[in-house]
Amino acid sequence: MTTEFAGRTRAFGEDEGSRSMIRTLVLLTLFVALLGTAACGLTHAEDEPAGASAAASADKPADAELRERLTPLQYQVTQKEGTEPPFHNEYWDNHEPGIYVDVVSGEPLFSSTDKFESGTGWPSFTQPLKGVEVVEKTDYGLGLPRTEVRSPRADSHLGHVFSDGPPPTGLRYCINSAALRFIPVEKLEEEGYGQYAPLFESATAR
Repeated sequence: MTTEFAGRTRAFGEDEGSRSMIRTLVLLTLFVALLGTAACGLTHAEDEPAGASAAASADKPADAELRERLTPLQYQVTQKEGTEPPFHNEYWDNHEPGIYVDVVSGEPLFSSTDKFESGTGWPSFTQPLKGVEVVEKTDYGLGLPRTEVRSPRADSHLGHVFSDGPPPTGLRYCINSAALRFIPVEKLEEEGYGQYAPLFESATAR
């Protein structure tokens, strides 16, 4: 009987040790998972420019207003990261002098002086307007990383930027026409963009 009792005691001790080890492993796993979640949150916060969300919300109308004001294609492109068909969009072959602004907020983005024929079927620019810092984010929508371009204030999806452009920048900002509104030179003053008129005067002089 003493031997049987001792055996049961050892078995009970072994069971308790196993349970204790399992509990420890579970707690360690949960702790590591929580650390990983916190790290992801910190990384995401670092990717976002300070105050970017607040600035965007100040210039971006409510969703209901956007749905009413924008065409279905403009809404799909700017708010849902859509892409319009190449060669079948408003500005891919536009050669008039002027600037291109965000269709949502009207913020200036690109100039015709930086527009070039890329052969892709979308409006392409070597750079944004001077002083305009578009927001760039890594996009894995097609499986491979691409650099998405968004407007700085309204956070509209504009298109993508690639490193196969011409001089002087070597960049190609491939932008959806549906994300843009074109302001011709003769209407810059009338529409409140008069500060960009000298850009075209100097271009004409050259």
